[in-house]
Amino acid sequence: MQTAVDGSISIQRSAQRASFDHGWLKTYHSFSFAEYHDPGNVHWGALRVFNDDTVAPAQGFGAHPHRDMEILTHVLSGELEHKDSMGNIGVVRPGGVQYLSAGTGIVHSEYNHRSDIPVHFVQMWVLPDRAGRQPRYGQVDFTPRERRNRWLLVASGRPSLEGRIPLWQDAAAYVARLEEHGLAHTIEAGRYGFLFVATGEVLLNGETLWTGDAARIAGPVELDVRGTGELVLWDVPGS
Repeated sequence: MQTAVDGSISIQRSAQRASFDHGWLKTYHSFSFAEYHDPGNVHWGALRVFNDDTVAPAQGFGAHPHRDMEILTHVLSGELEHKDSMGNIGVVRPGGVQYLSAGTGIVHSEYNHRSDIPVHFVQMWVLPDRAGRQPRYGQVDFTPRERRNRWLLVASGRPSLEGRIPLWQDAAAYVARLEEHGLAHTIEAGRYGFLFVATGEVLLNGETLWTGDAARIAGPVELDVRGTGELVLWDVPGS
């Protein structure tokens, strides 16, 4: 894992991510994933995967297994279809969040539900508090109004924060749609933050971030975010 200094913010520019163009899939990896492996960039605290994916119309990921991982998928544009071995079927639309706790094991597929436009989403994996949990699935359709100019808590396993999506980890995920506005958030001592700019341009504590840029924060840090765009923020245990 990247070395962290308490009270620090480090920036990963969009072009510094690993990127792959498979024709049907254009993907960017913030951390080691699949064919990309960097021993110095495996995770950030409990956050293990952060992929920025665009899938071509009527294309997708065939059935594949997961286990012992908390997986969130946040759709930015288009429609993503999910099917799994527990019998769940769902279509996630812009602003929606899909949750998959892989636990003891689950097989699922993910496809672009549309035949005319791409689907763009970020998929994020968090390490669970322990192995062997019972698998579970969920989906919540959030509206733009719910996240406009505020941090919308979409998932949480923190005892003090109740999110609509539960996590088997002391972590919290937020999204926000900034419209020339400012937001604050505290990353406490011993915790890590990960802020991703899905679209737009913002100032984070005076540093400019553009689409695809991310910040890795080692608490204690008071975050001040100003500008315009769609944001994703994780607040996770530091180890």
